[in-house]
Formats: sequence, C-alpha cells, structure tokens
Amino acid sequence: MSADMKTVASEDAGLRLDRWFKRHFPGLTHGPLERLLRTGQVRVDGKRVKSGDRLEAGQTIRIPPQVTKDLAEQVKLPIATSTNRDDKKLIQSLVIYEDSSLFVLDKPSGLATQGGSGITRHLDGLLEGLQGKKRQRPRLVHRLDRDTSGVIVVARTAPAAAALSESLRKHDANKIYWALICGVPVPRQGTIKLHLAKEPGFGPGGRDERMVGVDKETKGAKAAITHYSVMETAANQYAWVAVKPVTGRTHQIRAHLQAIGMPIVGDFKYGAAEAKGRGELEDKLHLHARSLDIAHPDGGRLKISAPLPRHMLHSWKLFGFDPQSEVNAFAALEGKGRKA
Repeated sequence: MSADMKTVASEDAGLRLDRWFKRHFPGLTHGPLERLLRTGQVRVDGKRVKSGDRLEAGQTIRIPPQVTKDLAEQVKLPIATSTNRDDKKLIQSLVIYEDSSLFVLDKPSGLATQGGSGITRHLDGLLEGLQGKKRQRPRLVHRLDRDTSGVIVVARTAPAAAALSESLRKHDANKIYWALICGVPVPRQGTIKLHLAKEPGFGPGGRDERMVGVDKETKGAKAAITHYSVMETAANQYAWVAVKPVTGRTHQIRAHLQAIGMPIVGDFKYGAAEAKGRGELEDKLHLHARSLDIAHPDGGRLKISAPLPRHMLHSWKLFGFDPQSEVNAFAALEGKGRKA
C-alpha cells in the first residue's frame, strides 16, 4: 500500500503539524506520530519536519500507509455528535465574550482543560458545543490547570489560533492571576526566578507528578520567572496576591509560591497540610486566572477579565477584600516596557 499525499487547506494554515494530525487523524496519538517523524515517514513538501512546525496552505503532507487506512472513517465523523445537550449547555454558559475570531471562557475549577489519565470530561472535548453552523471546530490556544479557574481563550478559526499562539510564544500577552496564599511574603512585591523540573509521580500514568525547584544544571530543568505583588493581607496570616508569570511552565505559579514558603490555600499537591485554610475557608485551590491582555487576531488588543469563582468570592468577603478591584499591581513593570 502506497503513501497518501494530503494538501494543507486554507483553514488549516498556521496549525502546528501535530495539531493538524490531531484534527484529521485523531486516532494517531503523540507517541506514534513522533516515531513516524523521527524515521522520516511523515514529510512536508518532501522534507523532514518536527511536530511543532507550522503549516502553510498548499503544502503537501506525506501520510504513511499505516495511517491512511483510518482516514475514511475519521473524515466522515458527523459534526458535534459527541457533545450531548447538557455538555452543550455547560460550554455555552462559560462564554464571557465572543466575536468572529474567538471565544473567551471562564473555566470553572475542577474542569480539566484537556484529556489525560482518568479524565473523561474536559474543556477540549466540550468545544464542539460552540461550533454552530461552521465546520471549523473551535480550538484551544493555551491551558489552565484542572483546579485553576478563570480566563481561557479559544480560537474559532485556524488563522486566529495561529495568531494567538504566536502572541503567546512571543510573550505578547499580559496574564494576571489572583491567589490567596498562606503567609505574607517579604518583600511584598518581587520576582521569583527558579528553574523547574518534573518530579516523578505515583499512581496510574504518574498523575501525582509535581514540578520542583532545581539548579539550572539539573537534567530537564527549565527556566521559570514569576512576578508577584501583595494586594491585601488578613491578620498577617494570609495574603491576596496578584501573580504575573513571565514563562509558562506546568504548575509554575503553584510551585514558585510553595518554594518561597507561601503555598496557595487549598493546594495540597504542593503545600500539603500547610495549605489547609482555617475557619470558613474552603479547601479548594484559591488560584484564578483573573485577566488577559493579548493581541487580537483582527488587530488591536483583547482585554478581558473573569469574576472570582464562588469559593474564592466567599474568602474575599470573609476578609473584606474587593473582588471587583481593578488595581494594576504591575504598573511599575509595564512602565519599564517589560512584557509578560
């Protein structure tokens, strides 16, 4: 059986190669695709490529024989049949802004962004409920931890996804998180610079793995930078902090705050018993993607914010914090022309 050749359509322009395969060959998982790429069985315009390479309209992709046999079944899948009525209602209820190029969602705590070991319901799997009459399925351009709530952007078209992904890659995005932490950091405004690496987890699929602070020479270490600023304090035991990550490592904010001895309330993965809230504070992760300022694919800037989730709003009211605050905690940094 000979290899098949597929031409990149205009609506797929700007997609990463691995994302293209995920869209057109969902049965081909990451590991097998990487092996095909390493051995040169998948090529673009006759050249070897990597999974992260961006595609252009009109390019030709070589599809190995063992993959092409699944094509007919995959391209004939009906649109949005995997999203039931309740799922569609849920995903539509999360939309806080939309236009012709994108959606902005307010992701609830507890809903995973993508699938994984033991995860059967996730945001990515619900996006078909936003598809409407268009055949282009909305696509994620970034993610949040399962228990982190707040702003997340979803592109409606491939060009919009490419533009948003490029803005994130170039750090042309200002992401602000709000967190309630145990303790009050000194100084009250600062920058955490600490390389992070994965610590092997336990259980199925290593699902309990964590990110830990390491020396930059450690194998697998990745540079990570996080700005923080104390907004308010409560009895010198808790602090509401605004957090601005410069890099985007897995669990970066959680690992960095734990590394300075200030774990986030409800973050038992990193803070253990020290993360338990006292009194009426709920034992849920108090980390919220409050706002995002990013270049809009159609020009100008997209500036959007999401309200606190119920458990964090309860804590804010207990301490008398202002959940509607629009104070720019990092104005000094922006004044220096720094992007994050």
